[in-house]
Amino acid sequence: MFLVGLDTTIVNVGLPAIGRGLEVDTRGLEWIVDAYTLVLASLLISSGALADRFGRRRVFQCGLAVFGAASLLCALAPSAGVLIAARALQGVGASMLSPVALAIVVNVMPDPKERARAIGIWASVFGLSMAAGPVTGGALLAALDWRALFWINAPVIAAALLLSVVFVPESRARRARRLDLPGQALLTMVLAVVVGVLIEGPRVGWTSPVALTGYAWAAVATAGFVWIESRRPEPLMDLRLFGRPVFSGAVVGAVALFIALNMTLLLNTLYLQHTRGWTPLAAGVATLPLAVGATVCAPWSGRMVARTGPRLPLLLAGGFITAGGLCLVRLTPHTNVLLLLAAYALIGIGFGFANAPITNTAVNGLPPTRAAVAGAITSTARQLGSALGIALAGVLVAATGPTELAHASRPGWILVATCGVLLCLVAHVSQPKDATTGPASPPAR
Repeated sequence: MFLVGLDTTIVNVGLPAIGRGLEVDTRGLEWIVDAYTLVLASLLISSGALADRFGRRRVFQCGLAVFGAASLLCALAPSAGVLIAARALQGVGASMLSPVALAIVVNVMPDPKERARAIGIWASVFGLSMAAGPVTGGALLAALDWRALFWINAPVIAAALLLSVVFVPESRARRARRLDLPGQALLTMVLAVVVGVLIEGPRVGWTSPVALTGYAWAAVATAGFVWIESRRPEPLMDLRLFGRPVFSGAVVGAVALFIALNMTLLLNTLYLQHTRGWTPLAAGVATLPLAVGATVCAPWSGRMVARTGPRLPLLLAGGFITAGGLCLVRLTPHTNVLLLLAAYALIGIGFGFANAPITNTAVNGLPPTRAAVAGAITSTARQLGSALGIALAGVLVAATGPTELAHASRPGWILVATCGVLLCLVAHVSQPKDATTGPASPPAR
């Protein structure tokens, strides 16, 4: 989890330096980020199914190896095209990490209350990566160049491989599911077309023939995905699960949460470095209140979920994120730094409170034997939110100069606040009437 989070945050703070080094505009920078998140989102569920079939530790270690090799390719990339391709390969490796790690945690901690606390600690590691990523990235950029942002993955991967050999037990599902290749292909197509239209829309025109073709393609692929998944005995994504308000609420909450987080990270990076002229290190340090809030509140949220269920921490999360977004809806090139830091802290606290209840609710929406699938569906929602957050932020600021960027980003902060309101609404359906943290019964076949 630390490795996946570190790669996201450390690359984010280095985007302006990558743009200068490879002569890439804002649209190209969006693809450098979203090539990773798109592939990751597309393959998470299949990777979870592979882990259930071939062993979670084995797939986890394979993911580490692929991620490491792709990181080396990123560090050596001679052009933006090669870097985007290498980032996509990183997404393949990362798809074998996050949901499989969650399934390992669930497997070794069957008690619901202990598992809720463990998920809170597990989620807080993402907060640690948010703290380490921007500051470490800023320091590496000050001392070296943007390629060091990818070399830094090597010691983390080596440590994770060694620790997984020593401590992680092998486990797999009692009955592994078949791979759903048609569903996988259609899901990848839907995500790629939707995000691609958002990124390329400002350049080609929202009503151009290319954009209209993209809309039609996305609609047809979505309809095909729903049709195929509703008829397969072992679908990639069991659509009947979304008929359960608790589970569907967790998925919607995950999308909203990561739209807010990634929009915040990208707008912050561009605003501080382009508009205010801060160094990457200074911009990274400015995100520390966000990271500290997430790190401190995630385990606290896990304990709250274990005691009372997910509703209260989700309400707190929504309130804090809404407040943080509203602080910046009138952003200017000269906004007080203390207000910026306060807004980042509020968003970080909200993120910390949200991650554990969303994850725990989704895991409890399926039987323990389907833990990898449950984690993969929620992780897919997270990465979809990440991709949409980056793409939407890019839509707002792609054609603006440094002096206009603050004003152009204001709708983005309104959207961040709206995501917080949505989390409050999700809180009202997040807790079953008959349980708090115990596993929910599987849907009727």
